Parts: sequence; structure tokens; C-alpha cells
Amino acid sequence: MARLVLLLALVGSVLCDPTVYFREEFAEGWEDRWVSSTKKGAEQGAFKWTAGKFFGDAEADKGIQTSQDARFYGLSSKFDEAFSNEGKTLVVQFTVKHEQNIDCGGGYVKIFPSDLEQTEMHGDSPYNIMFGPDICGPGTKKVHVIFNYKGKNLLTKKDIRCKDDVFSHLYTLIIRADSTYEVKIDNKKVESGELEGDWDFLPAMKIKDPEAKKPEDWDDNEKIDDPEDVKPEDWEKPEHIADPDATKPDDWDDEMDGEWEPPMIDNPEYKGEWKAKQIPNPNYSGVWVHPEIDNPEYVADDKLYAYSDIAHLGFDLWQVKAGTIFDNILITDDEVFAEEVGAETWGKTKDAEKKMKDAQDEEERKQREAEQAERGEGEDGEEDFDEDMMDDMEDMDDMDMGEDDFDDEEELHDEL
Repeated sequence: MARLVLLLALVGSVLCDPTVYFREEFAEGWEDRWVSSTKKGAEQGAFKWTAGKFFGDAEADKGIQTSQDARFYGLSSKFDEAFSNEGKTLVVQFTVKHEQNIDCGGGYVKIFPSDLEQTEMHGDSPYNIMFGPDICGPGTKKVHVIFNYKGKNLLTKKDIRCKDDVFSHLYTLIIRADSTYEVKIDNKKVESGELEGDWDFLPAMKIKDPEAKKPEDWDDNEKIDDPEDVKPEDWEKPEHIADPDATKPDDWDDEMDGEWEPPMIDNPEYKGEWKAKQIPNPNYSGVWVHPEIDNPEYVADDKLYAYSDIAHLGFDLWQVKAGTIFDNILITDDEVFAEEVGAETWGKTKDAEKKMKDAQDEEERKQREAEQAERGEGEDGEEDFDEDMMDDMEDMDDMDMGEDDFDDEEELHDEL
């Protein structure tokens, strides 16, 4: 079924133009289209317009970058018209570059309904979808895909790993009208499936029958003790015994030291706790399986994917170390078109960006080596001994310094 829908989407993309609900590449005048949240006051961080330290094109690759460490970031843009994705494919796509080699912070976007108060946007503002990378230490490096359904934010049950290097990466979320989804990174699928299976949108279709109970005579012990197995009479030996080779020390004083007792050692004849042999249980009934019934609270919903009011896109983030650059945002109904846009933006700049970064790294390496050489340091960072220092040390070795040659440390210091 999913393949048929994808095929129809491919055919449809040829027959009709894609609908672009929102597109932002942060060209000149981008500030006029975005509204900053002031909810966090002095803790609110500022975005700056830049292509960063390494890029493919200095102008085309400009995006918005978080600029202050340990700050909240809130910025949103309103679409020209609110829309519904019912009966359509919805694609959310953007690029993220953690140029600062981020240690802890979000890199995701949120899709909001029409009632968002943009200047008041914050972490508890209701949203429809949250999508994108989130990194915090070595333990959290995931792609969030969170859907709001009937007032609850639902996290995916799958672990989708994000990119954690310093280069630009393209993140794409595809939600189809058959309630299937796909997550792509750098125009390659990394996860897919069904919404109902991978999120807890609905209660379970089946539940354990509350009326069913395991019969009282049900025996679920597969093995039992052998009733004919009897513990041997000589089994009971203590775990520790007095050391037979120990003797009371000659200087032991019973009045002063108390009554002498030999130290204890492990008993070589100790056999441990006796347990009867196990034999198959002749009354074993097997594993009892609790019968299930249809869940009366389960109601099917063929519109899990659909939102009736999609109107804003926003960044609502916290970052410990600033420096993330966001760019090339696209919301459309055509996944083929989104892939083409990704290839024309991220795909065109990724190699040049890496080439520039590699060149910078090489230049920095040469600069470090030059500075080490100027300080007289070797490759291992150890400072080389100069010839004059070696000569002075040899002269000191030739000196015959007795205790009477110097009266005190000060005289020794002056002589050296």
C-alpha cells in the first residue's frame, strides 16, 4: 500500500506543480518575515545572519545562527495562508549546521496553528509537529519527531540518530495521507513506518480480558524437586573451621589479651546448601496465556496524519553552546520536489563547505607547528634543550661540591 501511494505521488508530481506553503532561504530582508519571542526576557538569545566560518557560497549559504551561549531562542514566521494537509502529503525540510560542534542544544523546528502568539512563543506553546535533531552529551543524539494528537505530545517509539558533526545536514519529514511517514537525512531514508504503529496515537486494539483468571489448579512449574532425592547424612559440614595448624603465640597473655582462639579457614569438606535434583513436573500445565478481547476504548482513526490548521513555523530552542546555523526551510506537498530542492541547496554546497573546512584545518595545523617551532617545541610538545643549557649542566657535573663549599642556599643560588 505504501509503495502504491509513493508511486501515485511520483506520477502526481509530474502531472501537477507542487504546492509550496512556506519557503525561506534567509536572503536579504529576512528579518521582515520573522518575529522574535520576548517571553524569556534577558535569557532570550539573538540570531545573526551569516554563512558561518566555512561554506560553499558566501551569500547563498547565509542562514540564521544562534549567537549567545546558554540562551533560549524563540523566532517564528507566519505563512501567507493557513492550510490543512488532509488528503495530501506534507513535507517539512530544512538544513542544520552545528558549526560550533554542539555539546547540548536543540536543532529542531516546530509547526504551529494560527493561534500562536509569536512574541509570547515558548516551550509550552501548543504546536502540531516538532521535528529535527537534538543533542545533549554522548547519550542524546536523536532526531525528534513529535506529533500533537488531541492535546498530547507523542514521541516516536523509534530511536532515530541525528548527525553530530560540524557540517550542514538536510533533515526531511514526509507525512503521507495513508498515515505512513518517512524521515530522511541528506536526502536518504533513515526511518519509515506507520504512524499508528510507531506512536501511541490510539489505545491498544486488544486488551487482556478482565474477566479471565488463571485456573486455581493450573500448575506452571515446569520442573519440581525430586521427592525421592534425599540429602546425604554426611552433607552437613560447616562452611568455616578453626585452622588446625594455628598455635597460640608465645607472647599471648590470656589475662591481657583474652582467651586465644585459632583463626577460621574455609572448610575443604563444605559442600554448600543442599538442593534436591529437579525432575519434569508431571502436572505441568504449560505457560498460561491471558486471553485478550477487543478494547472497547479503541476507535480507529484514518486521519492521524491530518492537521486542520497549519500556520506558523518556529524555532523554540535552548542551547548551551551557540553557533548552529539554520537554512533552506521548505514546507510543501511534494516529496519529489523537496528532494530536488535539497539537492539544489544542501547538495550543491556540501562538498565545497567541507573543502573549505579542511583547508582551514590544514592552515591551523601549519600555524600550530610554526608556533611550536618558534618556541623550540618538538612534535610531541616537549621543549627541546638548547646547547647552552646542556653545557651548563656538564660544567655542574665537573664541579666537586662538598658540604663546606657553600654556607647556605642563598650562596649556592648566587654561585649558579
